[in-house]
Amino acid sequence: MSDVRNIKMKVCLIGEYAVGKTSLIQRYVYNTFSDRYIQTIGAKITKKALLLQYPERKTNLDVDLTIWDIMGEKGFRELLKEAYFYGAQGMLAVCDMTREDSYYELPTWISAVEKVAGSVPVVFLGNKIDLAESKTVEEDDMKMMGESYDSSYLLTSAKTGRNVETAFMRIADRIAGKDVLA
Repeated sequence: MSDVRNIKMKVCLIGEYAVGKTSLIQRYVYNTFSDRYIQTIGAKITKKALLLQYPERKTNLDVDLTIWDIMGEKGFRELLKEAYFYGAQGMLAVCDMTREDSYYELPTWISAVEKVAGSVPVVFLGNKIDLAESKTVEEDDMKMMGESYDSSYLLTSAKTGRNVETAFMRIADRIAGKDVLA
């Protein structure tokens, strides 16, 4: 018989504008996708319940996942960082595989989170992998970024759904391992 524990987790999606943060959330929570770009103004909060199972520990975690989506404009990063990043337990660092600049900005975003929330688990997402013909960021780049933060990466597509659920499950599992199951 497994012990079921209820926990809450706050995950922030970070990255430059138009990398697909909102689309990843929409795909994960509602299983929808839209090609229309609508800029996030301020921050948007979405919730989803999920179950993490750890049979070897005879424990299941009933997770209330709170997902924070922030606009990617640089000026707003500074303006909103205290409220947005406060209490974050993990982050999904998202870049657009067709925009090299979005990849190189990820360490700046991570630093901004760490200044407010401390060292929290991160999973790197190379999004828009469905646009392979326009790719300017290589999988090796993503691997190197992940390794430099003792983390992992996934190549995702909000459009096709590739690795989207895996991304959210992976960050929830990393948070559980750090804060809950330790």
